[in-house]
Amino acid sequence: MLRYLIKKLIILGVLLFFVSITVFAVLFVLPGDPAQIILGINATPESLANLRAELGLDKSFMGQYTSWIGNLLMGRSHQSIHYKMPVFELIRDSLKVTGPLALMAILFALVISLPFGIYAARHQNQSGDVVVMFCTQLGLATPEFWFGILLTLLFSVQLGWFSAGGFPGWSVDFWGSFKALLLPAFALGVIRASILTRLTRSSMLEVLREDYVRTARAKGLKERTVVYGHALRNALVPVLTIMGLQLGQLLAGAIIIENVYFLPGLGRLVFNAIGQRDLPVVRDIVLFMAAAVVIINFLVDIAYAVVDPRIQLE
Repeated sequence: MLRYLIKKLIILGVLLFFVSITVFAVLFVLPGDPAQIILGINATPESLANLRAELGLDKSFMGQYTSWIGNLLMGRSHQSIHYKMPVFELIRDSLKVTGPLALMAILFALVISLPFGIYAARHQNQSGDVVVMFCTQLGLATPEFWFGILLTLLFSVQLGWFSAGGFPGWSVDFWGSFKALLLPAFALGVIRASILTRLTRSSMLEVLREDYVRTARAKGLKERTVVYGHALRNALVPVLTIMGLQLGQLLAGAIIIENVYFLPGLGRLVFNAIGQRDLPVVRDIVLFMAAAVVIINFLVDIAYAVVDPRIQLE
């Protein structure tokens, strides 16, 4: 296990390095001058040059990259051009919304997908299986922002159970903040549950045909023990893969849903920063999003080894 973990950590470090230099290079070549945007079109060349020097924009590509990555490794971040505060603080405040939103969405997806996927596999080609597959196909074809709007019309406008948008803040109103995330999390979770349900069904069908499952049944074990005690654990490996990717995407910012519900999360923050040409914010958040996906995939690889120890030996 230790050798497997060290190997994965080395791969993680290499991936993060290439992600950081790719993110920086893409933003470095984008057109536009942040100094010009800050000072306006009537700024003098001298004031523009002074501001570029203050922001470090007068350095070479490698000079700017090493300064940026060095500050990040030391736990320091640049100041936002628009918000006039460190980018780390902006990310921290936004994660208080995006983090719980992503976790709630994945929880909704798991609670929906695992029971229905197992049920569909155990009742293959029967009426229940057909209904589950039809619903998942409908879910895959439904845009999450449109489903979110429908939920708002029903539960906010018609029934008045939830607010139509906004986020009061955890310290101001904990229960109100929790309720503010329920509808967007459910909208995100149901769409992702469609994928996980289909994957759970196909994975369970494959595992249930294995010889060791037939042997367990031949020994007279209860069907519930065979399904949940023997088959499900092995069927979870591909499900973990997709679930990890989905969680990484959600942590990277559910931009559309956050804008639909006016949630001050990472997605909305980076969306506004791009429009404001706030390069320090865009650069740090994009790196954080990419790193989140890479790190979550690393954790999924570790989870593989826990669920199926044979993976360590391959």
